[in-house]
Amino acid sequence: MTTTEIVPYLGAEGGHLARPLARRPVMLNYGFSGEAEDEKACSAAIRRGSKSFHLASLMLPSPTRQAARALYAFCRHSDDLIDAPRSGLPALERLRQRLDQIYAGDPAPFACDRAFARAVQEHAIPKPVVEALLDGFAMDLDGRRYQSLDDLKTYATCVAASVGLMMAAVMGVSDRFALARAADLGLAMQLTNIARDVGEDARNGRLYLPLDWLTERGIDPERFLGAPRFSPALGDVIRQLLHEADHHYRLGHAGIESLPPACRHAIRTAALVYEDIGAGIAANGFDSVSRRARTTLARKLSLLVSARAPRLIRQDGSAHALHTPADRATEHLVSLASLAAASIARPQVPERSESPTGRLTMILLRLQAQTNEERDLRRLAAREKAASLV
Repeated sequence: MTTTEIVPYLGAEGGHLARPLARRPVMLNYGFSGEAEDEKACSAAIRRGSKSFHLASLMLPSPTRQAARALYAFCRHSDDLIDAPRSGLPALERLRQRLDQIYAGDPAPFACDRAFARAVQEHAIPKPVVEALLDGFAMDLDGRRYQSLDDLKTYATCVAASVGLMMAAVMGVSDRFALARAADLGLAMQLTNIARDVGEDARNGRLYLPLDWLTERGIDPERFLGAPRFSPALGDVIRQLLHEADHHYRLGHAGIESLPPACRHAIRTAALVYEDIGAGIAANGFDSVSRRARTTLARKLSLLVSARAPRLIRQDGSAHALHTPADRATEHLVSLASLAAASIARPQVPERSESPTGRLTMILLRLQAQTNEERDLRRLAAREKAASLV
């Protein structure tokens, strides 16, 4: 199929791009659209769900930040729904129905659905990219295991590279190589997640490490799941997985310079925070069974400051890294995202007028205020619980 044949197919009539939302006139809602409340709900979701992504999102320009938080809120809500006890395939089927409604311009009555519907329509996010995320949930529900690294990357493409491509869309990225690098960053983060959670996953009966790698080192998957214990051989597998993640981080960092300047700091912050998790795993001797690597808030703030400067990449390697073809696992979604981006006129992401120092100061003050608010809420909940026991 040629590009000219595919681009019309990506239109709303073809089902790949979302239809505009059917909005009631504001006057009929007494001047209230509800969008501000939806945005507040999405902001609360990212603040509760991921301190790392919340921190990075604070660096984005306001319109991009709102869309990014809508994206996160829908993805997080979907993940929580799938992970809920006794949810299973019926929950996944309901999510697929809600996604159909979102792309039809008639989202279900949930704040995250409404906000996400606006984001996918305004930023031309192709439906198959979002469907890939739900396909990844289906793999989890099926208890699937992955024979090879390529198989694992197929899963990581569904649950993480897809999100990287959605984020690139809300930032207005249209260059195919830049989109491929966004997918690489998603792969790297998911491989880091898997390396960090080996013990926790095993205790819940899940195993994501490539079976080929385990077999090569004499590790029996069933025996390991029956009694998860760290061993030097398992450490070698985790080390190898993090080495692969480092390869994709290098590619991802090369692509950050292709993003709108106002967005680079946020994405570089997220990348550095996740890379630091890998460094923590290495510092623990690659033992993520009896130990769990964590990044403190102080360390995250340090990385936030460090992320103001581009990562040093050898001059002879940066251009090659940027123009490396998409990974085989991600190339189909990258192609769809690239064609969708070419089919619409995107507004420029505005530059910031305030100084970087002023912006960092504002973020630190906001984080301190939110920390105090969360502390007060915890104290109030503790007092109410104590009063109920009297």
